[in-house]
Amino acid sequence: MTSNSKPIPKIARLLGALPVPLVFCMVLGAPAALAAGDATAGKKLIGACAACHGKDGNSASPANPKLAGQGEAYLLKQLRDIKSGAREIALMAGQLDRMSEQQLEDIAAYFASQTQTAGVAQPELVELGREIYRNGNHERGIAACTGCHGPAGLGNAPAKYPMIAGQHADYIAQQLRHFAEGRRVNDGEGRVMRGIAERLNENEIKAIASYIEGLRP
Repeated sequence: MTSNSKPIPKIARLLGALPVPLVFCMVLGAPAALAAGDATAGKKLIGACAACHGKDGNSASPANPKLAGQGEAYLLKQLRDIKSGAREIALMAGQLDRMSEQQLEDIAAYFASQTQTAGVAQPELVELGREIYRNGNHERGIAACTGCHGPAGLGNAPAKYPMIAGQHADYIAQQLRHFAEGRRVNDGEGRVMRGIAERLNENEIKAIASYIEGLRP
């Protein structure tokens, strides 16, 4: 895929499979139009990105996120947040300062057009990870991950909920800890991710992260 919006059938499948709770939609905002970058142009701009994320967006290091196949609008939001300082990542400090809005859109389009590699869950963590991911824990105020990310972890591209299926478990666990500790705060005024992550214990974080890595995008 090269540019402009996602094929309508794909969006329809995502939206049809994703029962996003009304409260999440209200606190995180109404769905925005998809980004409109040029993937061909973006390919020429990802030289520095490839060092950590791979030329095709599939990072070799489990500490760095896979960007391949991620929702274009979500990727663009993260690039904007990193550039503005709304999301602080030490290794990316200053790297986007000279990038124009169009260049950010093109980079997002390129990585969104790539195919993500599959991951594998640790068998001993699957049961707990599946339980929290699918059902949450109502007594402790932990919402099910399916609410925003869907049963298969495909996310919701128009609403900028990321695809998390197949993502490195180490990276997912790291981000959950960052949300819980308040080190990552770009989840919106509703603090949805922070509110959930701060209620998880370390064993649950590892189990959820492992289960997510084993999901197939």
